[in-house]
This record gives sequence, structure tokens and C-alpha cells, in this order.
Amino acid sequence: MITAAPEESGNRFELLVQSVTDYAIYMLSPNGIIVSWNAGARRFKGYDPDEIIGQHFSRFYTPEDQAAGIPARALETAEHEGRFEAEGWRVRKDGTRFWASVVIDPIRNASGVLIGFAKVTRDLTERRMAEEALRVSEERFRLLVQSVTDYAIYMLDPVGTVTSWNAGAQRFKGYTADEIMGENFSRFYSDEDRLAGVPVRALETAAREGRFEAEGWRIRKDGSRFWASVVIDPIRNMMGDLVGFAKVTRDLTERREAQLALEEAREAIFQSQKMDAIGKLTGGVAHDFNNLLAVIVGSLDLAKQRLATGGDVSRYIQNAMTAAERGATLTQRMLAFARKQELRLGRVDCVALVRNMAALLETTLGSTVTIETRFPLSLSCAHADPAQLELALVNLAVNARDAMPDGGRLIIEGVELDVLAQQRPDLASGRYVRLSVIDEGDGMDEATLSRAREPFFTTKGVGKGTGLGLSMVHGFAEQCGGSLIISSEPGQGTTVSMWLPVAPAESDLAEDIPAPVEYLYPSDDQPLVILAVDDDDLVLTNTAGMLEELGHTVFQAGSAADALRMLEQGHIDLVITDYAMPHMTGAQLADALSETRPELPVVIITGFAELPQHATKRLRLDKPFKQADLARIVSVARQGVSADRSSGVSGLPTGL
Repeated sequence: MITAAPEESGNRFELLVQSVTDYAIYMLSPNGIIVSWNAGARRFKGYDPDEIIGQHFSRFYTPEDQAAGIPARALETAEHEGRFEAEGWRVRKDGTRFWASVVIDPIRNASGVLIGFAKVTRDLTERRMAEEALRVSEERFRLLVQSVTDYAIYMLDPVGTVTSWNAGAQRFKGYTADEIMGENFSRFYSDEDRLAGVPVRALETAAREGRFEAEGWRIRKDGSRFWASVVIDPIRNMMGDLVGFAKVTRDLTERREAQLALEEAREAIFQSQKMDAIGKLTGGVAHDFNNLLAVIVGSLDLAKQRLATGGDVSRYIQNAMTAAERGATLTQRMLAFARKQELRLGRVDCVALVRNMAALLETTLGSTVTIETRFPLSLSCAHADPAQLELALVNLAVNARDAMPDGGRLIIEGVELDVLAQQRPDLASGRYVRLSVIDEGDGMDEATLSRAREPFFTTKGVGKGTGLGLSMVHGFAEQCGGSLIISSEPGQGTTVSMWLPVAPAESDLAEDIPAPVEYLYPSDDQPLVILAVDDDDLVLTNTAGMLEELGHTVFQAGSAADALRMLEQGHIDLVITDYAMPHMTGAQLADALSETRPELPVVIITGFAELPQHATKRLRLDKPFKQADLARIVSVARQGVSADRSSGVSGLPTGL
């Protein structure tokens, strides 16, 4: 084995020390005189060996440290304790300062006699600057958080223990930092929430999903409640381990109370507007219905007088019927305004429909209005209810006539257009038929135009209309899947356009619309035993009279309960019931009969446009109806009557 000579080993050690540039490594004599100097010392202290060897090492210290005797104490500590270690400011040759980490070890000979010191210094200025910047940043953040008073901002450990507390938390939760630090945050929750495990779920959600956010009642120190907005975010270390949670809470009690007050005010305004609307509706509709009732009552009164003398009453009966039919039309307008009328949508040839209305329009509008139509050679069918579309066009034409008191030209125009959703937010993308009614009347200013489709709004005199015309047309167009557009300028006339979707091809329509039910009628005209049910005596008497005139045996019940009692006491072939009755509706009566008498057919008479979903499967007769309508629905209902029942009239027990 070859070993190096002591002199060679020493030379190698000296070469090693001299090669280090990141550390200042040098030796001191027992009294602190520099006796060696390496490249690292030269690099960040700035002295060459011949400038510094033989000088006292205290020159590297600041004047303040020198005056305090720190260099001497450092050597004494190293000598007596075997090591001195510290950090502090040191001074370079050019007078600049750097932050140094210093280690001083004593050097003793084989006899233990102190012969000097080994001093190792490292420049940590950059690290200290980074740490100082971090400290300043943390201090600023701490001051920021502590200064916030509108938010409670504090930290929780992984199990929910409060580990920090700011002024905002103290302000509206009532606890000082000393009172709440170390307590679990669940004390801010109500007893109900704690029992339901809300605090635990909040932390679990934040840890699992990265955030928890909610609003709810929280409890102050004094036991009072406040409405809080809460956000909890998890805090993780560099390894991704959960170390706690950041919780931000805001007191929204005042805002919530303001919102509730605003909602109450809006509700009060809505109620006021609703009552005002009802008042307008009542005034307009009452005027129209009073006119109709005047005709009906007057005609029937005259008919009664003529009957007493044997005179002809047909004229007065016809007048009463016409007025009643107009009343039914007014009701349909009101349902259309509410978007509640029952539409029978199908393919409508708009050109043919307008052509067939020519005579009606000429009679309705009078001789002062000239009607002109403009249609292309080919126009697709619209998807609409033909009867309601005709009514809508008549409404628009009458409005146009009223806008031209001295007469003028009225144009009915049709065109087919493609629409993209981004062009018309009120319409779905697709192809539409645009039917326009154009007049040369006075037109409308901007204020009137903005309210034209508003329910009950009318520019006509008091009692001249209900203001439902345009509302009805607007509701009808929307129910068809379209829209209504009105354009007008004072003195330039008005254009009202109904946009109706193009009807699907007949083959597609056949897939969507179920085939009509084929009813099989019995060959005989055998009379039936019918139970009529209605809570209105006048309507009940009228319905029973119509049925008796058709040759049927009729029993009457004034409520669904009476009807069920009567059905238990005898045989009935058919039940005809009103829908709107107190305690039990006609639909509920039909459901009850389905349980006990599933074979018994039931017809529901209603003045409502919409019935509950389960009731739509029943036979239905809309009010008002004529005897012919009643006869048709009874014929359809006959299919539910047992074909093998015994001949003759089946009746209820005597005395029922």
C-alpha cells in the first residue's frame, strides 16, 4: 500500500481549500490575525491575500459590532465552547455590506494548546433578501387580513379548529381572538345544522371538490342570528397534503332583509297592477256582456209576450242565439289572451283561407275600406288553427278599419321566409309564413306602440272595447310557435305581422297526430238512462231538458257526492257531469267511477280550456253547447253501453 508523505498530504489539503469559491475559508491566529486566505474569501470579500493577511479579522465587522466587542466575543466563545456560529452583517473591502453565515472553530496542537482558529464564512445575502421579501409580503398580507372589517377571514386546521382571527370576524361574530382561537368553528352554526352535520360536510366538500360555498343562518356570540355567505377553500402544502382551510364569511343580513323588503314591495305592486288589470277587464268585458245580455233578455222577454198572444217568436229566438254565440266568441278571445284556448293545429292554406274570408271581411269592414291581397304564386301551408287564425285576421282587420275613420286601403299580405335564431330571439330557427295586415291609418307614436300588445290597453273610447284584440292575436301566434310584430309611425299607417311556422309535410304530420278514433254506433236508437251532474241548478235543468227532448231518461244530481249515492241505488247507462264543482270535480268523480264502475262511460262538460292530464282521456263537451252538440257526444258515448242489456228503459228505484 502506497501512502503520501505528510508534506504531500498537507499540500493537497491546501489546494482543496484554495479551490473553494463559494465559502471564505481562512485561518486566524489566537488573537484574531488573518494568517491564510482562500479564493472564496477573495471573491466575496474583495481583498487579495497580500492586502488582508496580517490584518485583524474584526475589519469585516460593522462599526456597531466592533464597538460592541462582538469579534472578541466570537473568538472567546469558539475557544471555550469549541464552536461559534452566527449570522449577521459583514463589510466588504468596498464598504458594501453582505449577510454572512459564520462558523469559527478552534485549532489546537497535539498537546491541546490553542494555536489559532478556522473561520468559514458564506454569503447569504440573496437568501436573506428573499426571506425578507417573503416576511414583508406575509406581514403586509397579515395587516391586510387583520384590517378587513366587512369579511370574517380566518384559518382552520384540518379538523376545523380556529387558528387565526381577523377584525372582521370579531366585529360581526362577537368573539375576540383569545376567546375563539383553539375552538371548533362549528359553534358558529345553529343547533339544527350541527345535528344535521352541516359543518363536517362543509369541510369534506371543500377538501374533496376544492371549494365549498353556501348561504345560511349563523350564530353570534350573543346568540343572535345573522345571514351569512360562506366560502371555504382547502390549504395544501407543496406535497399536496391538507394542512387546513381558509374560511371567508360575510354578513348579508341587511342585504337579505332589503331583498325581502323589495320582494314584498314588488308583490304589492304586482297585486296593485293585477287589481288594476282586473278592473279594466271587468269594465270592458262587463260592457260587452251587458250588450249581449240586453239582446238575450230583451229578445226572450219579447218572445214570452208574443207566445202569450200566439205570435211568431222565431225572430227573437234567433236574436238571442246570435247574442249568445257572440258571448262565446268573447270568451274565446279572453282565453286566447291568457294563452289558454284549445288549439287544433294543422296545415292551413293561408291563401285559400283569406280568399274564403272575402265576403265576411267586406261585410264587417264596410264600403269605405278597400281590401287588397298580396300573395306569391306559391306559399307553403302554415302550422296553425284555421278557426283561430280567421278570428285573428278579423280582429286585425277591424283594428285597421278603426284606424281609418274616413276609409282607406287595407292590405293583407303573405310571404314565406327563413329565420335564424340569432336574427330573431323570439323565434326558433326554421321557415315561417308571415301574414301581414297593413293599413293607411293614423299610425301610432312610440309610446302607444310600446303598449299596443299590453293586455287591456286600448286607444278606443270607454266601453268601445276590452283591449284584448291584439293580446289575443299575440297569444295565438305564440301558441302556434310563432310571434307577432307591430310596426307603425304617426301618419304612416300600421303593419301587424303574424309569423307562423311552416307546417310539416303531411307524411310527418301523420306520424305526430294520432289517427281519429272510429266509433261504432249501435243500430238502434234505444233511449239511455243518463245521470246529469251539475252544481248550478239552471245549467243542470237546461242540460236535463235537452237530454229529455232527445228521448232519454234523465236523473239529476247537484253534486258529485249525490251522484255517487244515486249510482249505488240503480242502473245508469251514462254520466254527464260538469267539471268545476266544489268538494269533488267532475274529473275526480270520473276517477272514482273508474274504480267501481269501469264500464260506465262519463262525459265531462267544461268551460275551461285546459283539464288535468288524466281528465283529457275522457269524453269532453265544451260550454256553451247546443242540443245537436249534446246529441253527438251521447252518440259517441253509446259505445260504452252494454250491447246485451235488456230492452226497455232501466230506471232507478222508486223514491230515489
